Amino acid sequence: MTDTGHSVMEIAAALGAEAHGDTSLRVTRAAEPQTATADDLAIATNQTYADALSAGQAQVGLLWEGADWEGLGLKAAIIPTRPRYAMSGITKLMDPGQGFGAGIHPSAVIDPTAELGEGVSVGPLTVIGPGAKIGAGSVIGPQCFIGWNAQLGEGAFLREGVGIGARVRIGARFIAQPGARVGGDGFSYVTPDRSAVEATRSTLGSQEDTQAQSWTRIHSLGAVTLGDDVEIGMNSVIDCGTIRDTVVGDRTKIDNLVHIGHNCVVGTDCLLCGCVGVAGSVDIGNFVILGGQVGVSDNIFIGDGVIAGGGSKILSNVPAGRSILGYPAVKMETHVDTYKATRRLPRLMRDVAALQKAVFKSDKSD
Repeated sequence: MTDTGHSVMEIAAALGAEAHGDTSLRVTRAAEPQTATADDLAIATNQTYADALSAGQAQVGLLWEGADWEGLGLKAAIIPTRPRYAMSGITKLMDPGQGFGAGIHPSAVIDPTAELGEGVSVGPLTVIGPGAKIGAGSVIGPQCFIGWNAQLGEGAFLREGVGIGARVRIGARFIAQPGARVGGDGFSYVTPDRSAVEATRSTLGSQEDTQAQSWTRIHSLGAVTLGDDVEIGMNSVIDCGTIRDTVVGDRTKIDNLVHIGHNCVVGTDCLLCGCVGVAGSVDIGNFVILGGQVGVSDNIFIGDGVIAGGGSKILSNVPAGRSILGYPAVKMETHVDTYKATRRLPRLMRDVAALQKAVFKSDKSD
């Protein structure tokens, strides 16, 4: 069946945006201005993008407030109050999906004691363990694994190769990208006697008279609890807690290759960007943003609303509302001032050398 797309009026209504021109025109996909065809919606959210419209064939554009859509040669325009935010609605409306089939694939292995809600689809070679519960309308992609007594809320969407461990509890509308893993054991080991690393940590340098010892595993008795509307990126992992669950709050979004260690508590509406590593037993507040490659030391807290710039290493507690940067992470403005001062050091050293030379020459003359 041919996709007839959406009319300008339908899209504007879905976005709560203004529609101008021939609102009966239909578009089938979103495209960049320079490559857009007559059937595309050209995304031109500022003048720079709009300048490229002449290179394409678009008749309809998503523009910014005050844009002269007729002067740009368009037959119709959609103008939201915040174009960037409108992109979330446009992409949802025009997302073609992953092509996963409905129903249960014959190659899927589902334990008889598992409970699947109404309308759940399960892809090929997926395994669903005993006692697992999957909420209505969920889509479980190919080659996924859902463990013993795990629970997923309604509307879950698991891409290919996602693994959910035993006893994990996940809220509604969970999204997991390929290769995500939730519910592996925590990285917890101990030695029979005080270890060199324990001594180094307490003394900040000395290993004292500790001896080399083998490591003994501490098993993870806790699991993982995720709230509603949580998303996890490709190849990211969340470890089980040692005694209590590792917890991630509602609407938190986790990027690719992120690690969240055992016993962590992550609040609501957080963003953890690519390659973030959070060590065990960290308490992260609400609305926290950790930029790419941020590292967080264990057993500390990060207050509500903290923003950590990319590459920062957080080694101590961070109060609420602070923007930080650097290694070790400090106030962002302090880091910038320090960096500026570091850049001036070569000039300062030359000035000091010149002064020393002048002073020593003066002493010899006397």
